[in-house]
Amino acid sequence: MDPYHDGSRAVQDRLGERTTADHIGRSIGRGIREVAAAFLGLQPMLVVGAADRAGRMWSSLLTGAPGFVRATGPHRIAVTGGPPDGDPLAEALATEGTRVGTLALDPRTRRRMRLNGTATPTPRGFAVEAEQVFSNCPRYLQRRKLHAPAPTPAGAVRRGRELTPGRRTLIRSADTFFIATTAADGADASHRGGNPGFIEVTSPTELTWQDYPGNSMYLTLGNLEHDPRAGLLFLDWSTGTTLQLTGTAKATYGARGRTTRFTIAESVETPHASPLRWSAPEYSPANPPLREPA
Repeated sequence: MDPYHDGSRAVQDRLGERTTADHIGRSIGRGIREVAAAFLGLQPMLVVGAADRAGRMWSSLLTGAPGFVRATGPHRIAVTGGPPDGDPLAEALATEGTRVGTLALDPRTRRRMRLNGTATPTPRGFAVEAEQVFSNCPRYLQRRKLHAPAPTPAGAVRRGRELTPGRRTLIRSADTFFIATTAADGADASHRGGNPGFIEVTSPTELTWQDYPGNSMYLTLGNLEHDPRAGLLFLDWSTGTTLQLTGTAKATYGARGRTTRFTIAESVETPHASPLRWSAPEYSPANPPLREPA
């Protein structure tokens, strides 16, 4: 079966990368191999993308002691616990049949694995029946060391529609963010990385970023071809504070490359949402220099 829907195929054809995508697409399957199961069992965090009851897309960060995410069969993972209190996806992850995209990313080794499927609540958290399982290359992943977890409790959730000056600073200084998108065949969670400044805050309600060359799958851009809903997650790696944005995204294709513009509908900031504390980054050698303004 073709691992790509017509949105991804449209982008691949537009950019002349269908042949490369066909080759890479052979790595997409339903099975969780032993090496993937071992990788999952070592991870202290998992990014989950899904839609809330109102249909808005969000990307959320889940954390726990290694083993809180584990493979329980060749096509199934179990997650102990869930998102922090007040997280926009708390209800969705407790609802039978939620389509989810998950991303396990390890900054220590610059490895990542994606697993998309359908969630089912369990007494200890939730499980995901896998429909797509695959790994991506380490391009644009920053290396970080993991420090001892901090016992600081999560702060009060702060919601809004426009970006405050502090949130703009967090975004402009970010070298990594996560994006959740969706299509008729399910949800997906992906990663974007670059040198600080690769995300531009163009107004209190809009962001833009250059879409760097990647694995030629175009799963995110393919989803956006037919459904503009998207959810972004920014993480302050040193404090554990998260910033979640939901809204719509649109990609444009021009002589200077691909640019994605994101319009914010709502923001959720949670101080110290994650107990994990990470070192300053060792930037990926693949990160391009920042593009000069047009």
